[in-house]
Amino acid sequence: MMLDGFEEHPDAGLEEVWQVLSDADPDGTRTARVLRSTFDQLYDGQHTGRYRVDQLHKTEKTHFGTLFEINFRREFDDVVGDGEKLDFEIAGHQVDAKYSFRIGGWMLPPESFDELLIVCTANDEKAEWALGVVRARPDYRRAGANRDAKSQLNSQGVANVRWLHRPADLPPNVLLETDPDDVAEIFRTDRRGQARVNELFRRVIGKRIGRNTIATVAQQDDFMKRVRSNGGARSALQREGYIIPGGDYSSPREVAEQLGGPLPRPGEVVSFRVSPAEPYEPNVTFLEGRWWKRGEEVDEHHPAPALPSTRKAARSDA
Repeated sequence: MMLDGFEEHPDAGLEEVWQVLSDADPDGTRTARVLRSTFDQLYDGQHTGRYRVDQLHKTEKTHFGTLFEINFRREFDDVVGDGEKLDFEIAGHQVDAKYSFRIGGWMLPPESFDELLIVCTANDEKAEWALGVVRARPDYRRAGANRDAKSQLNSQGVANVRWLHRPADLPPNVLLETDPDDVAEIFRTDRRGQARVNELFRRVIGKRIGRNTIATVAQQDDFMKRVRSNGGARSALQREGYIIPGGDYSSPREVAEQLGGPLPRPGEVVSFRVSPAEPYEPNVTFLEGRWWKRGEEVDEHHPAPALPSTRKAARSDA
């Protein structure tokens, strides 16, 4: 019996591995985190300013699979152990981990033949990924092999991958989502680290911006210092009408939600340009004794309010 190319063959080992991974990561959040950190680790934006796969050398792209294997093992150490013959041991089964930038591109060494595989792919530009389990059966492999005797899954093998997540959302790469002209302006060669970070917050509005993006733009060891008040982007852009909630516990993240934007996660910030508002207007926040809303392009520029420090509030309550 076949359904959408999938053949129903009893494979207790495959089902056990699939179920363990499904239980460990039912919504794909953990795997998505592994892939996002692997991309960012390979870009090494803090030291290189890179943020796209096409900026990597061929050897670096090849290294992605090794980094993914290491990071996946570390994230799922509650259910994934070191394999004796292959990369992992899951539910008592030897499992090989394979990554490719395209579905079906996984290279299979002879030792993985007839064994269980975790196959993964991700596309940073599309912000999506997929991960599944398959057995490298003889009828699922291409007949030919390269000089290293490696093979690949054939179309039947790809059709019989038991997917855990496909497609799933990859945490976004903000610089890839930003207009190329804006990115070029952010990275303009005559800008230094602080000026680049300031320009990032002027041009990327209402989106979660993570630490790695800030590090890539700043290209400095103290990159998060470039966000803070007292000389960072918050103080520099306040007079231009911008507020930047989030980032640390001294800045209230909820202000971003009140303004109709996304709630920044720990280590993330969101930039807004704001203008005075009335209390009956939607998506307003109350700061420094008055109401504020997200500023539109036609709005007159007003100096922005300072964000209250929850750290100070906590001390005063103590």
